[in-house]
Amino acid sequence: MATQPFTIEDLKRILLEGAGADENVDLDGDILDTEFEELSYESLALLETCGRIEREYGISLDDSVLTEAKTPRAMVEAVNARLDDTTPAAA
Repeated sequence: MATQPFTIEDLKRILLEGAGADENVDLDGDILDTEFEELSYESLALLETCGRIEREYGISLDDSVLTEAKTPRAMVEAVNARLDDTTPAAA
Protein backbone atom coordinates (compact mmCIF):
# COMPACT_ATOMS: atom_id res chain seq x y z
CA MET A 1 0.00 0.00 0.00
CA ALA A 2 1.24 3.47 -0.83
CA THR A 3 2.41 5.73 1.94
CA GLN A 4 3.00 8.81 -0.21
CA PRO A 5 0.26 10.97 -1.67
CA PHE A 6 -1.10 10.21 -5.12
CA THR A 7 0.11 12.94 -7.49
CA ILE A 8 -0.79 14.28 -10.91
CA GLU A 9 2.36 12.55 -12.18
CA ASP A 10 1.04 9.22 -10.86
CA LEU A 11 -2.27 9.83 -12.61
CA LYS A 12 -0.61 10.76 -15.91
CA ARG A 13 1.53 7.62 -15.79
CA ILE A 14 -1.49 5.40 -15.13
CA LEU A 15 -3.57 7.12 -17.83
CA LEU A 16 -0.79 6.58 -20.37
CA GLU A 17 -0.24 2.95 -19.35
CA GLY A 18 -3.94 2.10 -19.51
CA ALA A 19 -5.34 4.17 -22.33
CA GLY A 20 -2.47 5.96 -24.02
CA ALA A 21 -2.84 9.57 -25.08
CA ASP A 22 -4.41 11.33 -28.01
CA GLU A 23 -1.63 12.77 -30.16
CA ASN A 24 -3.34 16.18 -30.00
CA VAL A 25 -3.28 16.28 -26.18
CA ASP A 26 -0.27 17.49 -24.21
CA LEU A 27 -0.40 15.76 -20.82
CA ASP A 28 2.74 17.67 -19.81
CA GLY A 29 0.83 20.94 -19.90
CA ASP A 30 -1.36 22.38 -17.16
CA ILE A 31 -4.16 19.79 -17.22
CA LEU A 32 -5.26 19.76 -13.57
CA ASP A 33 -8.54 21.54 -14.25
CA THR A 34 -9.13 20.32 -17.80
CA GLU A 35 -12.05 17.90 -18.08
CA PHE A 36 -11.14 14.33 -19.00
CA GLU A 37 -13.38 14.54 -22.08
CA GLU A 38 -11.31 17.46 -23.38
CA LEU A 39 -8.22 15.31 -22.82
CA SER A 40 -9.87 12.56 -24.93
CA TYR A 41 -10.42 10.19 -22.01
CA GLU A 42 -13.92 8.70 -22.07
CA SER A 43 -15.64 6.64 -19.38
CA LEU A 44 -14.10 3.32 -20.45
CA ALA A 45 -10.58 4.76 -20.18
CA LEU A 46 -11.40 6.20 -16.76
CA LEU A 47 -12.84 2.86 -15.62
CA GLU A 48 -9.56 1.21 -16.61
CA THR A 49 -7.62 3.99 -14.86
CA CYS A 50 -9.58 3.54 -11.62
CA GLY A 51 -9.00 -0.22 -11.76
CA ARG A 52 -5.28 0.30 -12.17
CA ILE A 53 -5.21 2.78 -9.28
CA GLU A 54 -7.11 0.34 -7.06
CA ARG A 55 -4.71 -2.52 -7.83
CA GLU A 56 -1.55 -0.45 -7.51
CA TYR A 57 -2.53 1.38 -4.33
CA GLY A 58 -4.53 -1.37 -2.64
CA ILE A 59 -7.67 0.73 -2.28
CA SER A 60 -11.27 0.60 -3.45
CA LEU A 61 -12.72 3.67 -5.15
CA ASP A 62 -16.43 4.41 -5.00
CA ASP A 63 -18.34 4.31 -8.28
CA SER A 64 -19.03 8.01 -7.71
CA VAL A 65 -15.38 8.76 -8.50
CA LEU A 66 -16.08 7.87 -12.14
CA THR A 67 -19.08 10.16 -12.37
CA GLU A 68 -17.95 13.02 -10.15
CA ALA A 69 -14.21 13.34 -10.81
CA LYS A 70 -14.40 15.25 -14.08
CA THR A 71 -10.83 16.61 -13.97
CA PRO A 72 -7.40 15.26 -13.06
CA ARG A 73 -7.41 17.49 -9.94
CA ALA A 74 -10.69 15.94 -8.77
CA MET A 75 -9.37 12.41 -9.44
CA VAL A 76 -6.14 13.06 -7.52
CA GLU A 77 -8.13 14.50 -4.60
CA ALA A 78 -10.53 11.52 -4.58
CA VAL A 79 -7.67 9.01 -4.57
CA ASN A 80 -5.83 10.87 -1.80
CA ALA A 81 -9.01 11.06 0.28
CA ARG A 82 -9.37 7.29 -0.04
CA LEU A 83 -5.69 6.75 0.79
CA ASP A 84 -6.14 8.93 3.90
CA ASP A 85 -9.14 6.81 4.92
CA THR A 86 -7.10 3.62 4.75
CA THR A 87 -3.93 4.89 6.44
CA PRO A 88 -3.64 3.36 9.91
CA ALA A 89 -3.43 5.84 12.75
CA ALA A 90 -0.01 6.22 14.35
CA ALA A 91 0.37 4.27 17.54
